[in-house]
Amino acid sequence: MAYGAYGLVEVLGEANAVLVLDQMLKAAEVSYETQDTKCGGHALIFISGSVSAVSAAVESVTTAPPCKVFHSAVISNPSQEMVEIVEMFKAREKK
Repeated sequence: MAYGAYGLVEVLGEANAVLVLDQMLKAAEVSYETQDTKCGGHALIFISGSVSAVSAAVESVTTAPPCKVFHSAVISNPSQEMVEIVEMFKAREKK
């Protein structure tokens, strides 16, 4: 599957992850892909869509954050390896 872009946002806590995801989904035509929770409760949320939509969604939570956003990124035209990493996170989430 080809993706125009991935958006990644890191927050602390599952509840904050839900708030951020909700805001991004409302801000632009993007799709939720998965999330990965790390030690210490940091959650990394992955969205996908066109470069402009993903950029707008990520910008919406960095300019008016519903909680503290630790890091964010937009990866346009992700490499096959990046797609495989996201798919690995998605498969791990289903277990």
